[in-house]
Amino acid sequence: MTAAAIDPVDSVQTAADATRKAMTESIISPRFYSTDYAAMNRIDVSPVRAEWDTMMAEFEGDNNQDHFQRTEDFTSQIKTLPPELQQEFLDFLISSVTSEYSGCVLYNEIRKNVDNPDIKQLMTYLTRDESRHANFINQSLKDFGLAVDLVGLKQKKAVKYFKPKYIYYAVYLSEKIGYARYICIHRQFEKHPELRFHPIFRWFERWCNDEFRHGEAFALMMRAQPGLLRGLNTWWIRFFLTAVYATMYVRDHTRPLLYEAMGMNIKEYDFKVFRITSEISKQVFPLTLDTDSPGFRAGLDRLHQIAIAVDKAKKEGGVFNLIKRVGLTASAGITFLRLILHPVIRHDLPVTVRTAPAW
Repeated sequence: MTAAAIDPVDSVQTAADATRKAMTESIISPRFYSTDYAAMNRIDVSPVRAEWDTMMAEFEGDNNQDHFQRTEDFTSQIKTLPPELQQEFLDFLISSVTSEYSGCVLYNEIRKNVDNPDIKQLMTYLTRDESRHANFINQSLKDFGLAVDLVGLKQKKAVKYFKPKYIYYAVYLSEKIGYARYICIHRQFEKHPELRFHPIFRWFERWCNDEFRHGEAFALMMRAQPGLLRGLNTWWIRFFLTAVYATMYVRDHTRPLLYEAMGMNIKEYDFKVFRITSEISKQVFPLTLDTDSPGFRAGLDRLHQIAIAVDKAKKEGGVFNLIKRVGLTASAGITFLRLILHPVIRHDLPVTVRTAPAW
């Protein structure tokens, strides 16, 4: 167990602990968002109408309507995990349910505040899917007696306002990287079913295809507004790509036992996920990050080490450690800026926007 693993003080023992953890605000925790609903209402998808209508027919078909059903596996095949591994797995589930429910709340708020038929219909479908995902995960937490109070979470968790374009960039990447993460885990368990220590992983393949389709919707919305993908906005794309990748890298390194139990090397897994996400994002972004370059990798490692040092200083407390945290935070900011400024790989956008979940 490394220094980045979950501290016993932060362990989850009760449902109240699970909800408290979901409420936690940190740089790597999922957040709740609101946006400019009037601006969302003005979106015109006419430039991508043919692909949009095909996608909406897929949403209406709802090929996963019978998928998120619990089976007897959930009572007969749950293995007893070592305490530290169980805490990391619970952290994974709580973070996942918070992220899924965050999407559900955002999409539902957009749905309620627009009358644009295209956007309203899309948000209805997205809300439906994310609600299923969140409740399915929460049922697995309930098996441990640790279900998150989703109603309380919605009422009490802080909500951050994001401009629509920030929502497009962030949500698109969240959905696509979610696909890449889940499909990599699914493929690992296809090769090594003996390592599958919880039945929820059996649902990951079709589950992540939902995430993939959600990302397609935001790709089409951005391609319908080409100004979002050029000029100074390319710097916002670089910012969000860097932020999403760095957050994932640091968060994953807080769960070393989880990835060890899955038979996966954290770094290899993360960079595989980055490569898949970068390949997919070529459908909409005119650039990708050079995540395989030594300089970029060194920057991510630096952020990880800073995160460990900040956590240690926070736990130790005192004036000296408070000053130390300020310095470490500044160092993290400089490291993050260098990652944003790191050379990128540019390419032309394809004529056809949509792509298939082929990984």
